[in-house]
Amino acid sequence: MRIRGFLGIVLGIIALMAMAAPSASAQSITCSSDNGRRNFCPVDTRGGVQMVRQRSDARCIQGSTWGFDRRGIWVDRGCRADFVVSNGYRPGRPGGPGYGPGGGQSISCSSDNGRRNYCAADTRRGVQMVRQRSDARCIQGSTWGYDRRGIWVDRGCRADFIVR
Repeated sequence: MRIRGFLGIVLGIIALMAMAAPSASAQSITCSSDNGRRNFCPVDTRGGVQMVRQRSDARCIQGSTWGFDRRGIWVDRGCRADFVVSNGYRPGRPGGPGYGPGGGQSISCSSDNGRRNYCAADTRRGVQMVRQRSDARCIQGSTWGYDRRGIWVDRGCRADFIVR
């Protein structure tokens, strides 16, 4: 009888701990640029990063005031936001966030108000558009492209890109 009661308590504690444990598939993190300066938040980003809530008055724009690399998330110029980091490397997932085969980084870049916008990225190994997000057409060499400064988008093009 005592063993049954003890076993019930142990199983109850284990069940409570499992419910309280964070999800193995995602992690939430807040990263803040204090005093307008760049800040780095170390976290495993191999499964991808998504901004889920902007907390600052300063705009948070991927590739401009926030981004990520293999070591973590960076924010700059007053950007303060909550991010979801997917755990678990999933190689070969086309168009997915984060890192794909060969270590490419996913960047979302948007032309706001139909104007040209640059998203800083190391483009030396090439860039590929993987998902158009806008109604406006995204045509390489016309409404999007890249150079040594990064990826540029124009005339309303909004898309996700893989930087190799």
